[in-house]
Amino acid sequence: MELSLDTDIQFLKGVGPYYAKVFEKRGLYSILNLLEWYPRAYEDRRAARTIQSLSENEIVSLKAEIVYVKPIVLRSRKKIYDVLVQDASGRIHCKYFRTPFKGYFDRLESGKSVRIIGKVIKYRGVLEFHHPDIKEATVEEVEDQLVPIYTDTEGLTPQKLHKVMGLALQQVYPQILENLPQWILDTYQLPKRRDAFKYIHQPPKDAGKEFGEHQSRYHRRIIFEEFFWFQLYLALLDKGKIKETSPAMKPKASFEQNIQKFLPFELTRAQKKSLNEIIQDLVIPHPMRRLVQGDVGCGKTMVALLSAYFVIQNCYQVAFMVPTEILADQHFTNAKKLFEPLGIQVGLLKGSQTQKTRDQISEQLLNGKIDLLVGTHALIQDGVDFKNLALAIVDEQHRFGVQQRQKLKQKGMSPHFLLMTATPIPRTLALTVYGDLQCSIIDELPKGRTPISTHVRFENKRAQVFSFVKDQLTQGRQAYIVFPLVEESEKIDLKDATQGFEDLKMHFPEFKLGLLHGKMKSSEKDAVMELFRKNEIQMLVATTVIEVGVDVANANIMIIEHAERFGLSQLHQLRGRVGRGVYKSYCILMPGYAVGEEAAERLKLMEATSDGFKVAEKDLEMRGPGEFMGTRQSGMPGFKMGNLVRDLNILMQAREAAFAIVAEDPTLSLAKNKLLRENLKRVMGPEALVTVG
Repeated sequence: MELSLDTDIQFLKGVGPYYAKVFEKRGLYSILNLLEWYPRAYEDRRAARTIQSLSENEIVSLKAEIVYVKPIVLRSRKKIYDVLVQDASGRIHCKYFRTPFKGYFDRLESGKSVRIIGKVIKYRGVLEFHHPDIKEATVEEVEDQLVPIYTDTEGLTPQKLHKVMGLALQQVYPQILENLPQWILDTYQLPKRRDAFKYIHQPPKDAGKEFGEHQSRYHRRIIFEEFFWFQLYLALLDKGKIKETSPAMKPKASFEQNIQKFLPFELTRAQKKSLNEIIQDLVIPHPMRRLVQGDVGCGKTMVALLSAYFVIQNCYQVAFMVPTEILADQHFTNAKKLFEPLGIQVGLLKGSQTQKTRDQISEQLLNGKIDLLVGTHALIQDGVDFKNLALAIVDEQHRFGVQQRQKLKQKGMSPHFLLMTATPIPRTLALTVYGDLQCSIIDELPKGRTPISTHVRFENKRAQVFSFVKDQLTQGRQAYIVFPLVEESEKIDLKDATQGFEDLKMHFPEFKLGLLHGKMKSSEKDAVMELFRKNEIQMLVATTVIEVGVDVANANIMIIEHAERFGLSQLHQLRGRVGRGVYKSYCILMPGYAVGEEAAERLKLMEATSDGFKVAEKDLEMRGPGEFMGTRQSGMPGFKMGNLVRDLNILMQAREAAFAIVAEDPTLSLAKNKLLRENLKRVMGPEALVTVG
């Protein structure tokens, strides 16, 4: 049979049902999926290296012999592995803080000849490898080439993968058709698509270091293409919203006067600026699509509620969708406190309510008795219908998919959209990645907020940390202790919330402790949070369920156990749960015994700054765009090769090309753009063309 890019991977010679299952674990189902599994690095065998010649921060490949493989059990019961290797010039340790896959170390016997590929690290003054690739050195190895390295996969040797990749390229090379117009290839000096696939997986003999940095012309071609399809989608969205008509709000003279009357504090300059930008959008008869971004605790919610008030004054309804029930409860309480004295009716809709309650709310909503409905995903379920929805507010917008936002949009006649995120994004990226949105930035904290003091404290300082916490609780303050797991896992040996709760009760017998985690029923979580808010619980032991939005002004201590296991954005979000009142606040990061280089860098940055934009830039740099942007939730494509920081110049070129096409042909209906239209649908999904018909 003739193979194509869409052919099931099992029909490729050398794969079959067994290896198809192995590839499936990596999410690879077709030959195109296989070719889009790009090398994560390249091993340069053209210059032989010895252990004695190594320098810090080099990425190297060298041949060596296994001396031993030793598991080391730390005091925390966590197990790390030390693999010692040697060549004629010396010895070097390879450390593993987690097992790449089951059986990884079983194949590394003493005396075996292996090839080590990895980055040389200086740890406590000694050169070593952390998590290098170790594979058996075979006699068939070709010494004078640049060899692609793919992510380790159980059941698949590098030799087998290279063979399968070679066969795939050989058999489908003629079927890899061009999907970009010739003028784009000429303008941006891009090679043909089929050549990019070929040489990324089979580098030419004269390939230089630009391959290892993913900066060769072939890498640039794939990166450009990944960015281009997303930018084309954004350009179409941007044009599409001009065609849509939304309710145009009328400015009310009483709006600003009322704000001054019922707000117990003055808005910051940044809040006022953002609110004015939103109001300017709302008075135009086309849908607002605005993203408000700002640090934890900067007052985004108040800006959103005042925007809702402006719309409600115009006799329309507002929906406020949030990712968790805890956050929904909190926003509902705050909105009621603010609006009920003004005769504005606020409703709450969440999955844990009884059907009877939900039915009553739906009826009031349809009759126009509810002006503002706060809720979770329950807002977008069938049977929830508004009388005249004009504004949809989405908090922590990256946690909701494109389809979910589309469903919310269908609840009204092209409502205005206000999206909020507490994950600040560097402005250039915000304009590019959220290219169809206008951006407002709240870059200052409200008066009275004291900076949070962050400290990394290792296990040997635990007694002092507990003594400090006890002193603060005695003064009437409250504390959060966050754990990465709910219950102890045999696979990942970390401190867990349930066991931690029991241990902490012994350390703090004179105080009341509460436990909060995602496996609890909603009513149980609500009850615990209410007790914590009232200071009837002084210490809340929790998982990351408290990451978003929980607001208790009296809580001034955040302790994060196994802090090395959390990402920068998550650490920053958790830290933002304190410092919300007048008391000096502290965030104490307590890592485990074995902390890798990257984790140590994260913790150091958290100690050094509380600026969310600096944290976000570093997070983006360290984790890459897919994780940072929450692409799995947002519906944004996960770029397989493109990196929003490293490849910003390519991103800008792709944006320029995409917006030029849509400026000339807003519906991609010209004959010359037919192929673009088909490919956009293929890459981004059929819903990508909803806005253009």
